[in-house]
Amino acid sequence: MITETLKQTPLYDRHLAMNAKMAGFAGYDMPISYTGLREEHAAVRERVGMFDVSHMGEFIVRGKEALDLIQHVTSNDASGLKIGQAQYSCFPTPEGGIVDDLLVYRLPEDKCAAGERAYMLVVNASNIAKDWAWLQQHNRFDATLTDISEQTALLAVQGPKTIEAIQWLTTVKLRDLEYYTFTKGRFAGVDNVLISATGYTGAGGFELYIPADKATLVWDAILASGGTTTERLNDERHKVQAVGLGARDSLRLEMGFALYGNDIDDTTSTLEAGLGWITKLTKGDFVGSDFLKQQKKDGIKQRLVGIRINDRRAARHGYPICDEAGSEIGVITSGTLSPSLGYPIALGYVPFKMRKPGTKLTVSAGRKQLAAEVVRVPFARSQA
Repeated sequence: MITETLKQTPLYDRHLAMNAKMAGFAGYDMPISYTGLREEHAAVRERVGMFDVSHMGEFIVRGKEALDLIQHVTSNDASGLKIGQAQYSCFPTPEGGIVDDLLVYRLPEDKCAAGERAYMLVVNASNIAKDWAWLQQHNRFDATLTDISEQTALLAVQGPKTIEAIQWLTTVKLRDLEYYTFTKGRFAGVDNVLISATGYTGAGGFELYIPADKATLVWDAILASGGTTTERLNDERHKVQAVGLGARDSLRLEMGFALYGNDIDDTTSTLEAGLGWITKLTKGDFVGSDFLKQQKKDGIKQRLVGIRINDRRAARHGYPICDEAGSEIGVITSGTLSPSLGYPIALGYVPFKMRKPGTKLTVSAGRKQLAAEVVRVPFARSQA
């Protein structure tokens, strides 16, 4: 029997010291929880929590035709991005599936030659090798690719009290950073930290891209933060809670955010997944654009929707979705008991004609049939 050797983030020893519950995720030994999912989830929704997401991948695309490459391989339109702006996008396949979902950052051009542009692409940990090969395969442009994943640590500091908790660690005016914008600056004594007003929780906050060898310094400083005075340090509202991937999943699901490998993959299109808003079919040809244009013309057959389970039992990935007559019509892709709302929620694919809120469904959980209905997402209110 071959045992997989899991990679470790630069903060692995910190997680062990905090007695985190560890498990394999995307090839990494990652913290699933520290004090418990409910407590960590509540910390992010009500105060501030911090995630180690250094397992994510980061690629630099630089060159005179860097934008042309990005426009060719992504579904969104990056041509309007200004320096200091970020964008959510996808890599489509020629058959309309999704290679991965990602963030596109337009970087400063201080390290570029005349006429060049620079971008950073942030991809899912489980897809780093696949995405890197995909970019290389399609790079017929004057663009240079650099994988900086191993040299980069990523912390997500999320929650409505984030600014109060960490502002004193940087001279960057965090409140001036609009949603999906970023800047580079000094943070916790570390230079060249990319501070991004993005996140995967809907609770507001920032993501910090840090040189990997400085990750523990920044992690320790944030956990010890909460303000510059004793009163603030003793104020529970500003204390930063370490949060694992368990709560990260329940937080993103409350917002209806898709998770690659569960809700989207190479068999689902952006249009089916409700990601038409990042699918710019008028920007010109790109990988998969012909398929997506035809799919839109012919009519989408299925759609990813939010589902409320009117039962005490949560629906799980892979559970069949049925209509009221009991005929199987779709499948649950993600499901949990919402810590914020107190009832089970899920995402799943149903026939397009059954996508409207209020549509009654049942979900098969073994021998038990769970009453359910289609609802609008997000399930919980965003604080971003």
